[in-house]
Amino acid sequence: MSLARRLVVGMSGSSAPQIGICLLEVLREHPDVETHLVISDGARRSIQLEAGVDPDRVLELADHSYDAHDLAAPVSSGSFLTEGMVVVPCSMRSLAAIATGNTTDLLTRAADVALKERRRLVLVTRETPLNLIHIRNMETVTLAGATVFPPVLAFYHRPQTIDDILSHIVGKILDQFGVAHKLFDRWGSSP
Repeated sequence: MSLARRLVVGMSGSSAPQIGICLLEVLREHPDVETHLVISDGARRSIQLEAGVDPDRVLELADHSYDAHDLAAPVSSGSFLTEGMVVVPCSMRSLAAIATGNTTDLLTRAADVALKERRRLVLVTRETPLNLIHIRNMETVTLAGATVFPPVLAFYHRPQTIDDILSHIVGKILDQFGVAHKLFDRWGSSP
């Protein structure tokens, strides 16, 4: 496997862990992408409460997974080559830690590595409404090279189910990393 296809996936303690779970399920169908997963303590709780899933089952969806407190894990080093990282969902707490370089756990350290190595970092931020602190943190990470990616609903593909909505959001995330998919009809491709 090419090292260029390693993708770090972080899940932080925000609402909508279903998006991260769906992303991992879709990536299992892409043997050319090797996933490295970090689930924060808060995400473990959100997965239990919102998705009704045992977090250990989510860990099994990844090729490799790491304890959020293991700062010696491979993804904490810039010498561990990856294509980049997606934090999905990304809580405002994780966004703030990434924006300030306050890397107290593996998830925020891996994001910091993506930024310092100039690798793609996509933050699927989950909060509404936003306050000025959130907006300034989004500006900071954007100026540092990250992509802020709120999971905004779209209807041009005519979703009928929650799974259709999740597929669209996950497809847009995959687009950020150049991973081919057919998760939704693109604009102009449907009647």
